[in-house]
Amino acid sequence: MNRLDFAGRTAIVTGGAQGIGAAIAKRLEASGARVRVWDVQGASAVDVSDPAAVESAATSTIKEFGNIDVLVNNAGIAGANRPTVEYPIDEWERVLRVNLTSQFLCCRAVAPHMVAAGYGRIVNIASIAGKEGNPNAVAYSASKAGVIALTKSLGKELARTGVLVNCVTPAAAKTAIFEQMTREHIDYMLSKIPMGRFVEVDEIAALVCWLASAECSFSTGAVFDISGGRATY
Repeated sequence: MNRLDFAGRTAIVTGGAQGIGAAIAKRLEASGARVRVWDVQGASAVDVSDPAAVESAATSTIKEFGNIDVLVNNAGIAGANRPTVEYPIDEWERVLRVNLTSQFLCCRAVAPHMVAAGYGRIVNIASIAGKEGNPNAVAYSASKAGVIALTKSLGKELARTGVLVNCVTPAAAKTAIFEQMTREHIDYMLSKIPMGRFVEVDEIAALVCWLASAECSFSTGAVFDISGGRATY
């Protein structure tokens, strides 16, 4: 593992109790960061789709550490695999609330503290589905496209503040989120990856941690692919 310098930095990782988020949190900690995980699982549960819970968590983190230097918006769900015309409305709203609204809420709560400090790194986890749209996954695809647009909008707004905002668009990784998908959908995703395998969570964590570091200094509002060759633009 290549270690970056996060000494004295405070990082928040949403959805960090397992999978991609846990790998990111582990790598940040190994590089010296003080990491707080915001997740519905665990003793100090935080529902990042709840505005009041996010504001409270941000306030308590600032009170404890005095600053928030890094925000990684990773929390997300797959949602149902159904044709668009049959997609349940309540499921559509649930997926967008967890995958997209949560990132808006966390950015809204944390970014002002970063701007006041003159430094910050926000990394949003999107998906290659947000670029291409996966069939039978309309809510997931739309939510991840929204994450890309959120990243670009906020990145432009904060470009001269010292706060950089970027996102990554991974291909699928074998995590617990697969339990929410049909076998057919998993096979479809694998068939689209030229490398013929799923991305490893540690591979995603390596890219995210560089984007979250001070070494990333001239990229903002940008989209970084890690798709095994699937991405075409």
